[in-house]
Amino acid sequence: MTSQQCPARAGRLAIVTTAAVVSAALVSGPCFAAGAAGRPGPAATAQATTPAPVTPPPVPPMPAVPTAPVSSPAGAAPVAPTPGAPVPVSSAPAPATSPGATPPGPAGLIPAFGAFLGSGAQGVARMTYLSRWLGGTDMRVGHTYLPGNSWSDIEGTAAFLDVWAQWRRQKADRMLVLNVPMQERNEDHLSDTTVRWLLQQGAAGRFDQHFRALAERLVELKVPDTVLVLGWEMNGTTYTHRCGPDPQAWKKYWNRIVTTMRSVPGQRFRFDFAPSRGRDVVPWTECYPGDDTVDIIGMDAYDQPRGLSFDEQVKEPYGLQAHVNFAKSHHKPISYPEWGLFRNGDNPEYMRRMLEWIREYKPLYNTLTDYCPHGVWGCAANPASSRVYRSLLFGRTDETTAPPTPAPSTSPTAPAPSSTSPAPAPHPAGCSPLDLGDWVEYWLGGKLCVRLDWWSRIR
Repeated sequence: MTSQQCPARAGRLAIVTTAAVVSAALVSGPCFAAGAAGRPGPAATAQATTPAPVTPPPVPPMPAVPTAPVSSPAGAAPVAPTPGAPVPVSSAPAPATSPGATPPGPAGLIPAFGAFLGSGAQGVARMTYLSRWLGGTDMRVGHTYLPGNSWSDIEGTAAFLDVWAQWRRQKADRMLVLNVPMQERNEDHLSDTTVRWLLQQGAAGRFDQHFRALAERLVELKVPDTVLVLGWEMNGTTYTHRCGPDPQAWKKYWNRIVTTMRSVPGQRFRFDFAPSRGRDVVPWTECYPGDDTVDIIGMDAYDQPRGLSFDEQVKEPYGLQAHVNFAKSHHKPISYPEWGLFRNGDNPEYMRRMLEWIREYKPLYNTLTDYCPHGVWGCAANPASSRVYRSLLFGRTDETTAPPTPAPSTSPTAPAPSSTSPAPAPHPAGCSPLDLGDWVEYWLGGKLCVRLDWWSRIR
């Protein structure tokens, strides 16, 4: 697994006043530098240990993915009118339904979903912008990762967790998903001998107090129903909490952690066992700790290795179909805590097939990893996949909140945005306003907005 570097990007801001538009330099554009807390899946990076502020300043939206016009069904407008230019969220036309996609209605309803957009406060803020890009589609799942550098990280500081807890408490039907490392120094590439000893120590109860502290923190923050993805991708080699050196000790350790956290009064946690797709170093079934302590059977499923088709990803040993079958045999719901593009680049076929798979098998939740090389909104390198993702999820309603019968075609509920919709506030052409709050805007003398052509100017 290789680190992802995030180059500085130059952009421009415009401050809108009643008299003039003042330009200012923006030091860097949006990018991700997520890490062990933080970085899910195939390309881990270093994680900053400084906790996120409880009440962060607003952040500018990630740019919409630059997309050139493509052929569309008759009468449908292309997603982007100008090649290489991002689509303004406030005025982008609703994408046409892709050929073969299920049209809006009961058959096309989607399970609860979200996207990993950053570990700290910015990850929370970006969900609003992604939802707008998807035509108001409800982002019910918030997903973040505890750092795995030290035990104090794994215990979960209030400064890190509070902003996520606040987001979860705002709506009753939201879901907070928290990845929890089982060991400190979780990406230090420790030897199998050391990992084996640590697993045995954990199975004997040496680390119980850290997980009890985390459980108490989550209950204190009033998010006792958090989904905990404990020891994710244990069938690989990336993490110190890997299973391979001693599967029996790993399973005992997992069971001890779950038992410890469930002993905390007020908790209603659900524990998600989530290997990576395929066999990897050890078959993930050998690490399964048992039905008594597993509530959800998840899978991290990226488009890899290079050249492997989606059908092969379904049929391979310990692949997508094996995952579904295994969960069914254990009477457990499935999930996809991490999924996205990877080794096969911008692959719209994978994106379409994976979304259809999710619609068919209805996981409890799924979260796309949305930064390069995996993403479709925060990564400009995948425009074709971006069009597929957006067209299939634009303006949709979650399965759990959908009405029992189809709404009439004239229903005003959840209308798709149109180019004739009034702008929320006047601003210069090619500039997307930011909501910084009345107090900040008072001192600025007006609204702050991001020029929509900043991305194309540096390409």
